[in-house]
Amino acid sequence: MAMGGAVLSELEAQIGKDAVLSLPSDLKLYQYDGGVDHALPDVVVFPRSTEDVIALVKLAAQHNVAIVGRGAGTGLSGGSIPRAGGMVIAFSRMNRILEIDIANERAVLQPGVVNLDITLAVQPFGYFYAPDPSSQRACTIGGNVAENAGGPHTLAYGVTTNHVLGLEAVLADGSVIETGGKELDVPGYDLTGLLTGSEGTMALVTKITVRLMRQREAIKTMLAIYNSTDDAGNTVGALTARGITPVALEMMDGPMLRMVEAATHAGYPLDAAAVLLIELEGLREAVEEQSIQIAEVCRACGARDVRVAQSAEERDLLWKGRKNAFGAIGRVSPTYYVQDGVVPRTQIARTLRAIEEIGKKHGINVSNVFHAGDGNMHPILPFDPGKKGDLERARAAGEEILDFCISVGGSITGEHGVGMEKMELMPHLFSEETLDLIKELKALFDPACCLNPGKVLPTGKGCLEIRQAAGMVL
Repeated sequence: MAMGGAVLSELEAQIGKDAVLSLPSDLKLYQYDGGVDHALPDVVVFPRSTEDVIALVKLAAQHNVAIVGRGAGTGLSGGSIPRAGGMVIAFSRMNRILEIDIANERAVLQPGVVNLDITLAVQPFGYFYAPDPSSQRACTIGGNVAENAGGPHTLAYGVTTNHVLGLEAVLADGSVIETGGKELDVPGYDLTGLLTGSEGTMALVTKITVRLMRQREAIKTMLAIYNSTDDAGNTVGALTARGITPVALEMMDGPMLRMVEAATHAGYPLDAAAVLLIELEGLREAVEEQSIQIAEVCRACGARDVRVAQSAEERDLLWKGRKNAFGAIGRVSPTYYVQDGVVPRTQIARTLRAIEEIGKKHGINVSNVFHAGDGNMHPILPFDPGKKGDLERARAAGEEILDFCISVGGSITGEHGVGMEKMELMPHLFSEETLDLIKELKALFDPACCLNPGKVLPTGKGCLEIRQAAGMVL
């Protein structure tokens, strides 16, 4: 239902007219993220401080309005979609780096700080922020915390939760909590870890303390080229068996690398069945030794060629191809559905074969670009939104792929989150008892079910149906 005039007036009085959007034409811009789902909010607000967020949350609670936090809207599982309408709290104006503490290798940030801007701010001191999603030029640290985002270089460094040390967060009743801090470890329960990856269903994060890492002495980027996707997939397990852990190990199959090469001219071979993009960092001597070992393993597993980037420019070009892969798909299909299942490294080749078979079954030309070192699969399922049933076909294929990932010991998401996209698959992965415990935790933080309803938990256990049954204002 439309937001009442009295509520809008209160919002404008609280944070200013220029920080409130309510016109239908404006709201349409906030009805979607990077996925395929959409739903209109009733109002969008732009706080500039924690105090603003507290006031907004209290006002929403007073009028029984659902709340959804939003970063840059680059998410891929519907995490920032306002399924119940209500108020979207967009954090784009809370974008200040509050502190850079090089001596202790820490930074304190507002949630609207763009991921890449953290590294750019500390680069002059010889540091960087490790988690680097493909959308790092646009995505924000608040959204990264909500979804526990990953990225190519988290194979060695870990995902967002491994680099977030402390949080300030506003609870559903407007109270503020602080968890963790600059210390390496704090006593008590790990509330920082609990909130990181909770997808905005437990609290609204307003301040983040992150770990900074020192830049490595040497970096080497390699491209292994294959005539078989099986050989490329098997290489990942072989590298692990040799005890070699690159900082990044990415894979693209033939259809994907041809789309990428046409868009970016990164130097990928057009006739290959697959490539592995491998990066090493560390002491110069160690990197040189590891690169020799990696080349040996790749060739032993069937690589026809192993190239090494000869300059920073060549390295940047190879990564430009990988990081712009999703955009390159537009040359073939303007719309696509991307999945996010995880499998053990030893199951990558088998999973790629299964993805191809599922695609053929549903009449979809699937391509793949993914974090091979983590076994985090990203099959791309193109569809035509104007063709009746096409999206449903892609969704059905995506669900089969995720079920296959579970069947070989994997999971339904590695970094995109559950959101509204995968919530009905949660019972395929977790027991009834585990889901009940998750529900109880959610209720502990958000008893009135106002924070991001209709996410994570399957129908019957989540907040959306609870709010609807109670006749709450949405």
